Amino acid sequence: MKGGGGGGPAKRRWRGLAFGVLFLVILSMLVPLGFLLGIHNGFHSSGFVPLQHNSPSGDRTRHVDNIVRKLGPTLPKDILKRFVHEAKNETSSTNATWKSQQKKGVPIPPQVVLQPFSNKTISKDSGKAVMKGGVDGSVGLCELKYGSYCIWREENREDMKDSTVKKLKDQLFVARAYFPSVAKMPAQNKLSRELKQNIQELEHVLSESTIDADLPPRIQKNSERMEAAIAGAKSVTVDCNNVDKKLRQIFDLTEDEANFHMKQSAFLYQLAVQTMPKSHHCLSMRLTVEFFRDDSFDKELTEKLSDPTLQHYVIFSSNVIASSVVINSTVMHAKESTNQVFHVLTDGQNYYAMKYWFLMNTFKGAVVQVLNIEQLILDYSDKTTLSHLNSPLEFRVSFHNSDNAPAMHNRTQYISIFSHSHYLLPELFKNLGKVVVLDDDVVVQQDLSTLWKLNMGQKVMGAVQICSVRLGQLESYFGDSSFNKDSCSWMSGLNVIDLVKWRELGISETYWKLVKKVSMKEESSVLASMLTFQDLIYTLDSEWIISGLGHDYGISLESIKKAAVLHYNGNMKPWLELGIHRYKVYWKKFLNRENKFLNECNVNP
Repeated sequence: MKGGGGGGPAKRRWRGLAFGVLFLVILSMLVPLGFLLGIHNGFHSSGFVPLQHNSPSGDRTRHVDNIVRKLGPTLPKDILKRFVHEAKNETSSTNATWKSQQKKGVPIPPQVVLQPFSNKTISKDSGKAVMKGGVDGSVGLCELKYGSYCIWREENREDMKDSTVKKLKDQLFVARAYFPSVAKMPAQNKLSRELKQNIQELEHVLSESTIDADLPPRIQKNSERMEAAIAGAKSVTVDCNNVDKKLRQIFDLTEDEANFHMKQSAFLYQLAVQTMPKSHHCLSMRLTVEFFRDDSFDKELTEKLSDPTLQHYVIFSSNVIASSVVINSTVMHAKESTNQVFHVLTDGQNYYAMKYWFLMNTFKGAVVQVLNIEQLILDYSDKTTLSHLNSPLEFRVSFHNSDNAPAMHNRTQYISIFSHSHYLLPELFKNLGKVVVLDDDVVVQQDLSTLWKLNMGQKVMGAVQICSVRLGQLESYFGDSSFNKDSCSWMSGLNVIDLVKWRELGISETYWKLVKKVSMKEESSVLASMLTFQDLIYTLDSEWIISGLGHDYGISLESIKKAAVLHYNGNMKPWLELGIHRYKVYWKKFLNRENKFLNECNVNP
């Protein structure tokens, strides 16, 4: 009795351990089973995201947006958000607005879109130019969303690679969709075996081959056998629920992937436009270091810098190479280059690099002055809210036609305009009466001395006007401001400015008041500039400057040769790899490619 009593607690402990082990075994079997059932019913694991065939387009868009947020490059949230959500917001809002305005008989105003990058880049792709490039109506609509990216995509489109592998993957997916239903039918055992065998063969091939070059020689026969098996499965009456679900999944997956890659490629295109190339960054750093190493350069002909009898050119730029090409092309075509003075206004980061470059190089006797505008702005902080250099801005104006019109009938126009920094000119150059402002993306092909002989009367500025965009077409953005609806917009790039009349009329003060008055922040610069200079523009002949070499593939070579100035306004600047190659030759010939710093930094636009 005593021995038996001692064994009782031990047996109970053994039984408790046995039950615990049994419970753990059952639990270890249930967890994987539950996980698999969860995947089958739509549970999201880290490696697979099921797509419901009946999900609305909004859910698919959110799915793509989530992927973009996870995989996209790290940029400020406002820039990333603008790219990722642009299509979704633009489509829903514009369609609703168009329909409501059409019912009321209200004319549809154009949509002004500020490009989401600070350095001036934009493109111009009119309906005519798009059709010349062979782009269909869908691309015309795409161009309204993404600007010149869509035109660049068509121009640089490549043939699809590894098409056989993609075809095999599609066949495998379709065969898997039909196989479960066919396998349940006893009368179709032969077809079921054929499908299973072909599925196994393709799975084996695709496990070892990712590109067409890796495929075995007899893959074409395998593909034909699979195609025949799929055709046999389609001819059999089966339960369509599973097949329908699988095929809808591949359709939704393909649609989402195409949408995602479209947005991602457009995002990367804009990123390439905004980002300074590595070689250019190297050049700027090398020049800055050399400036502080070499103290032998200390020469500036100060007597020429404020001489009003000379020809003074002003360039706003933070790009050493671009501003160098502008100056070099100008002096190369000048009859008397010794009478030319160039004032390059740059930021603090590139000031020393600019200064060293223009002290190291000569430009046929012309004088080049480099100014740090960030230091100069401190003297006018009470008048403006500027804190850094602002390069000329570029805007896209989209004219949406009726909702029933083809996308190719929509029209997009691009305009470049002065930035905030330009309105400091009268204060920065108090001793000068007239200056010519050149953008850093222009190339001069003729002598510009006749610009100094222009009699502009009571006008303040000479510029090329763009009458395809009039102020009346932008009236929805001007609020309660008074303006002449028939006034044309004007372009920066080449501008003759009478600083005397500018000061008399208080142009800068008028501009700053309008900037504060305009409620829409992004469009404030272009709208304020248009209102400030209305009826004060002296129209230059269109042959003085031709614009669009940074986005328009349809410009004729004859027009380029006749123009005095070429303006590379657009995303595809000539110093970028994205630049249009047929126009780059006019820019490259004014770049000193033998310079040792360009070679060391591998600068080769």
